[in-house]
Amino acid sequence: MSPERAPASTAASAPARPLRRDAQRNRDALLAAARAVFAEHGMQASLEQVAKRAGVAIGTLYNHFPVRLDLVQEVFAGKLAIWVAAAEQALSMDDAWEGLCLFLETMCELQARDRGFNDFASIRLPENACLAGQQARIHDLGVRIVERAQEQGHLRPDLAPEDLAFVIWSHSRIIEATDGIAPHAWRRHLYLMLDGFRAERAHPLPEPPLTPEQLYRAMLRLGGTDDSTH
Repeated sequence: MSPERAPASTAASAPARPLRRDAQRNRDALLAAARAVFAEHGMQASLEQVAKRAGVAIGTLYNHFPVRLDLVQEVFAGKLAIWVAAAEQALSMDDAWEGLCLFLETMCELQARDRGFNDFASIRLPENACLAGQQARIHDLGVRIVERAQEQGHLRPDLAPEDLAFVIWSHSRIIEATDGIAPHAWRRHLYLMLDGFRAERAHPLPEPPLTPEQLYRAMLRLGGTDDSTH
């Protein structure tokens, strides 16, 4: 995900002091417009389109959000927090399989009808981005959710935490194909996959799971920052 101006910061915009009323109104309008435009067109949607929908000049957008990543993080911080909370709840549930289902269904629900969050959930942010820590926490909680379900004998033992990325990536394409036609079709796909995750339905798999490094590189590639030299 490349910035459209020279980066001033990779942290989400957070005013050091209260904005003037008109500036706050512009900022709120930009965030509302970005949520709508990203949901419709994805995270790489035109920032000019965001500014136009907000009714402000593109320079006003850059004044509030110097680089695209600043705006992206502000837009998706709320959904990411919901996902973290669901993961924490899933980990606290007595039935680890139900916890896994809650974790994945919440993730898919957040992605539904939001192409921007589809993109966001599929990538890794730069390590110095302010939401990178939240993304890392999601990953760590997901690992433990998988381990607990395997310890209780519900989840096939050969499933690796990295395999959960396949749910995210395939889900994104299904949502894109069925939006406005069968907007809840993703639930069928999710539960077909969950049936394949059950221990009693496991058969030998023809390929090993992605390594953590391979998954990380794949997510960087989806975010437009692939480094194939490593």
